[in-house]
Amino acid sequence: MRILVVGTGGREHALLWMLRRDAPGAELYATQPNAGMATLAHAVPIGPGDVEALTGWAASQRIDLAVVGPEAPLAAGIADRFRHKGVAVFGPTAEAARIEASKAFAKELMAEAGIPTAEHRTFTDLEEALAFIRERGGPLVVKASGLAAGKGAVVCATSDEATAAASTMLRDRTFGEAGKEVVIEEFMEGEELSVFAVTDGEEALVLLPAQDHKRVGEADTGPNTGGMGAYAPVSLATETVVQEARERVLLPTLRALSDRGCPFKGLLYAGLMLTGDGLKVVEFNCRFGDPEAQAILPLLESSLLEMLVEVAEGGSLKGREPSFRTAAAVTTVLASEGYPGDYPKGREIEIPTTVTDNPDVLVFHAGTKRSDGHLLTAGGRVMAVTGIGSTLAEAAGKSRDAAAAIRFEGKHFRKDIGWREMARDERNKA
Repeated sequence: MRILVVGTGGREHALLWMLRRDAPGAELYATQPNAGMATLAHAVPIGPGDVEALTGWAASQRIDLAVVGPEAPLAAGIADRFRHKGVAVFGPTAEAARIEASKAFAKELMAEAGIPTAEHRTFTDLEEALAFIRERGGPLVVKASGLAAGKGAVVCATSDEATAAASTMLRDRTFGEAGKEVVIEEFMEGEELSVFAVTDGEEALVLLPAQDHKRVGEADTGPNTGGMGAYAPVSLATETVVQEARERVLLPTLRALSDRGCPFKGLLYAGLMLTGDGLKVVEFNCRFGDPEAQAILPLLESSLLEMLVEVAEGGSLKGREPSFRTAAAVTTVLASEGYPGDYPKGREIEIPTTVTDNPDVLVFHAGTKRSDGHLLTAGGRVMAVTGIGSTLAEAAGKSRDAAAAIRFEGKHFRKDIGWREMARDERNKA
C-alpha cells in the first residue's frame, strides 16, 4: 500500500507513526517532512499547500491513500482535486472545510441547525464592530473569521481590549485576509473539550476526548497559541457528555452540511465548552487537532488506517467502534524563544537517550530539520513530547521530565499540562 501524508508538523508525525504501526509494510510518503517524519517516510519535495503539484504527483505515483493533516490545503480544495484524479483521500471537500475556514459560515450553520454556541455578531465594517463592542461591553472574544493558524481568537477582558483586537484585525489586517471578517462573541466560562469524530458523512465515530491548552503561559495566561499541550482522557467527558456532543452537535452538523450539498467526510473536530448553561460549541475544525492528536492517537488500540481507508474509499463506518487503552497521555509542546510571536530558527537540538530509550515517552517533531547531520529548530512549535502512564499524574511527570531533558537554546514549555484534571483528582481524594 502506498500512503501519502500531507503536512509537515507534529500532527502529521503522529499520523505517520500510527500508519506505520497499522501497516508496517506500507510505502509511506510525506510532503517536505520534518526531521522526525523523515525517519518514517519518503520525502516528497512539494509543499503541502501546492495543491496542483501534489495532485499530479499523487496520481502519477498511484497513491492508494492520501491523508491531509493541515486545514489550509483542505480549504484550498486538495481533497476535491485528489478525488477528481482518482486518488482516495481522507479529508473533506473545500465546501465542507468551510466549517473551519470561515467562522462566520460555521456560526450561520449552527444557527440553522439549532446547535448551541455563544451569542455572536459578524462584522466586516470596523465602525459597526466598535459600536457593538461599546454597546455590549466586556468580556468578549474577537475572532478572525478565516484561517489564522490557531492564533486568530483573542480573549478580551474589557471593551478596550476588544476594541484594540477588532481594530488590529479589520483596520491593520494583522491576520491578512483571515481577518477581513470578524466574529465577536460572548465570553463563555467553563472547561473546554476537544472532541474528534471520524465520519463518512452520516456516521460519527467519536474518538477519546482531550483537553487542549491554548494559552502560552502556565495557569492559562498570556496570548493564544496553536496549542502548548493536551491530555487525554478527560474525566469531564463522561459517557453522557460524549453522547450529548454526538447527538446535539456532531450529527446535526453532518446533517446540515449534507443538506447544503457538501457532506463532510473526514475528521470533524468540535471544540466544546462545558458551561453552566450546558454544552456549547466554541469552534469547528476540519482535521485532526494539534497537539490533541499527539495525546489521543498513542492511546488508540484499534486500527486508525482501517477507518481512514473506509472513509476515503466512500464506504460506511456503520458498526465500527474504535477502542482505546486504559491509560493516560499528556503531551507537552516545546516552543522556540519568542513564540507565539517572532522566533529564531536554526538552533541545535539535543535529545538524550534517557528520552529516546523510554518506552513510555514519544517525541513527535514539528518545527525541526536536519542540516549537516545536526538536528535544528525550524518553527515556533518545535516538538510535542507525549508521556504515557497508568494515571494522568504519572503521564504528566514523564512528559514534563522528558520535555526538561531535551535541550535547545531559548526553549520554553508549560509545566502544568493537565492541571485542571489533576486539581480535580486532588479534590476528589480530599
